[in-house]
Amino acid sequence: MKKEDIYFEAMRTRDHRFDGKFFVGVKTTGIYCRPICPAKPKRENVEFFQSHLEAEKSGYRPCMRCRPESAPQSPAWIGKSAVVQRAIKALNSQEAVSFNEDEFAERFGVTARHLRRLFSDEIGKTPKQISFENRLGLARKLITETSLPITEIAFASGFSSVRRFNDAYKDRFKKAPRETRRNKVNPKSGFKVSLPYRPPFDFEGLMATYRNHRVGGLEWFTEGTMYRVVVLEKQVGQIAISNNQSASCLVVEIDFPDTSAIPLILSRVRGLFDLDSDPVVIANSLERDAALKKLLKRYPGIRMASGWDPFEVAISAILGQLVSVERGRALVRDLIEIAGSDSNYKANGVSIKLFPTPHELAKSDLSKLKTTGRRKETLIAFSKAVASGEISLETTQDVEAFIDKVRTIKGIGPWTAQYMALRALRDTDSFPDTDLILARALKTHSNDVITTMHPWRGYVAALLWREYASKGKENGK
Repeated sequence: MKKEDIYFEAMRTRDHRFDGKFFVGVKTTGIYCRPICPAKPKRENVEFFQSHLEAEKSGYRPCMRCRPESAPQSPAWIGKSAVVQRAIKALNSQEAVSFNEDEFAERFGVTARHLRRLFSDEIGKTPKQISFENRLGLARKLITETSLPITEIAFASGFSSVRRFNDAYKDRFKKAPRETRRNKVNPKSGFKVSLPYRPPFDFEGLMATYRNHRVGGLEWFTEGTMYRVVVLEKQVGQIAISNNQSASCLVVEIDFPDTSAIPLILSRVRGLFDLDSDPVVIANSLERDAALKKLLKRYPGIRMASGWDPFEVAISAILGQLVSVERGRALVRDLIEIAGSDSNYKANGVSIKLFPTPHELAKSDLSKLKTTGRRKETLIAFSKAVASGEISLETTQDVEAFIDKVRTIKGIGPWTAQYMALRALRDTDSFPDTDLILARALKTHSNDVITTMHPWRGYVAALLWREYASKGKENGK
């Protein structure tokens, strides 16, 4: 069966597993769509593209109905060179609406001019153009799904002028913002945004992990919903995250005083729940091993857990060395009480303390923290290194270099470094094989076989944790 025939069948059946993996250009209208779009063009009237960028390069404009900019991202499908692929991934997870070409290119060890040339050759658009279009895509999502005023959406999308926003929006989507918002919006309907994913999706597995590793009073759970207190630029609010399985999307309810924080909040939720993961591609690699194939059937759509903030994840990893999950969670809670600052915010009637920043923790007196002296020294040394910029928690950095760097700090060994790479940097190929649960799993599963699962060993770790965490008394992570 030809690839085009598979694509057409996926489009005909509106298969959510293919959402964002290809796009459909409709020759008769000049519009391109997601494969889940309700539109049903004839086979002879369509052509297929592996990215929305390819479709636009060929002259198609985005569909107003299915909104291609809302599809789960597939950065691995875009660009030939590793630099472009990494840069696209960074653009798709961009947490701020501002964009500086020189600073962005420096993250990948090249000049802005060289990166522009690579993008122009491989994609047909510069990083700045893609960042700009991503901002407009966010704006259309907010106009379509929320009750936010158009003016606030313009500013949340990084525009200082409503007039300029209107012109840019109309130039891209061929309609004015107010024409997009056709239906009357009820201001009391709340501020909710949907974030799509490709099924299957192990939402319950992620929720169990985050519930077990919840961060003090900053996170709490009810049936099917995760709540998180959010602090950004000294402003505090909260979000609620739930799953709409029938629509293959998460629903994020945001209660935050500053709309300019929306891009960062949504980007972090995408990372927190690994929404851009492609379960089909991952399963195709892992199912080469019969034992892992059996586990995938038990836990379809496995995702990699991480955390809301990489510094929180890293500090929690240090505190969690050689102790139970329950003890590690208690130490995190105690650390927040000792070194965290008051938020002047209440959740569930309780005043919330914030997780300490690297600068705050580096200067903290941890004498009352009930852990070893060496571990306290490690916490301080790591915090100082992050605060000074000596250690970065940027996800696009070279992972091996990061591991080598953090291991120079006394008290950080192979497990902690690998765990940080996996959870804080969200590296899909990290596998902390000295972990006690994974070591237990490796008595059944061959480490040599797991080594061949590159670059998805992080998902192997997630799968084995899911299966073996409840087997036997847990003495570590």
